[in-house]
Amino acid sequence: MTSIAASQERPVEGTVYPVIFAVGFCHMLNDMMQSLIPSIYPNLKTMFDLNFTQIGLITLVFQVTASLLQPLVGLYGDRRAVPYLLPAGAAFTLTGLLLLGLANSYAMVLIAASVVGMGSSVFHPESSRVVRMAAGARHGFGQATFQVGGNIGGAVGPLIAAFVVLKYGHSAIAWCSLLALLSIAVLWNVGRWYKHHGLERLKARHHASLRMPLPHGRTVLYVGVLLALIFSKFFYLASITSYYTFYLIHHFHLSVRDAQLHLFLFLAAVAVGTFTGGPIGDRYGRKYLIWFSVLGALPFALILPFANLFWTATLTVLIGLILASAFPAIVVYGQELIPGRVGMVSGLFFGFSFGMGGLGAAAIGVLADHTSIEFVYRVCAFLPAIGLLAAFLPSEKRLRALTHS
Repeated sequence: MTSIAASQERPVEGTVYPVIFAVGFCHMLNDMMQSLIPSIYPNLKTMFDLNFTQIGLITLVFQVTASLLQPLVGLYGDRRAVPYLLPAGAAFTLTGLLLLGLANSYAMVLIAASVVGMGSSVFHPESSRVVRMAAGARHGFGQATFQVGGNIGGAVGPLIAAFVVLKYGHSAIAWCSLLALLSIAVLWNVGRWYKHHGLERLKARHHASLRMPLPHGRTVLYVGVLLALIFSKFFYLASITSYYTFYLIHHFHLSVRDAQLHLFLFLAAVAVGTFTGGPIGDRYGRKYLIWFSVLGALPFALILPFANLFWTATLTVLIGLILASAFPAIVVYGQELIPGRVGMVSGLFFGFSFGMGGLGAAAIGVLADHTSIEFVYRVCAFLPAIGLLAAFLPSEKRLRALTHS
């Protein structure tokens, strides 16, 4: 971590790459650990004789715990800086994983999922704030680098489940909690940078960023549109993240390990799409990227339920690439809509995305129990069409004009 210390001598408004990469690395560790929960659903289903509704409830508990607290944590951080809040969040994840690895009942699994969700509720809004501090003028790049760390971690989770948990049992998850200790050490160093240098950036920008906000009505409208886009994106992603392995096992008769490897391919595509989306949005405009990302996935989603195994794998990779590219642009767009409230906006958007993922997983589980997993994918295929609401968003040029009018 000496590179972070060296970065402290750079100009206040420069892009501090070591801090961005350090937070992105910890996001990778955080989401790698959290992604173990859906990755071991087949194991938990067998171990505790669960139905799809109970599987969805695990995701709901984790996602809702994370989503409800994130805006509050973000708002608190906007009003009172807490440089060492990030390692505290990692400690919650550590505790939750230990509980999950030792769980001997379904109730204990739910408790463990909720504690891991608390760790996420602290980590995401506060990390997003630190990344914006360190990004300088490259907000899209900073947000994409931060998010792709999480996507990489989420993609690696199924591999750990496939090659470690399947071999040694779900108690092996407790050993994965050692990654949380590494995250705590790195984030403690990031907290030092935040305390001694990040606060200078906040003071320099705070008054200027609050001078000319948009009219309240327009702000509410645009934030509502962004939340609707997040709904369509994460509700659909929940159908793949939580149930793709079951779909492959049931529809194509794959083994659990092969199904988890297919899930890894999808999550890896999500990581690539996220990383490329940030810089593209910085260069060509975030509204255009949002249009492409949400609506571009629609035809592939509609075809997916009728594809063979090869094209199922291909289409899910394309869907992951295209759909994931929007989220960094959506977060940065929201931060520009409500200046000076980076933590609150990040917490709202990340929290809403977690909540929609959780509600989506629970609703899809109930639907799958009453119909079939194939029917679920035919219904969810229409969700990206909600992206048409992006027509209400002004371009960045128009947004800047409205902000300063």
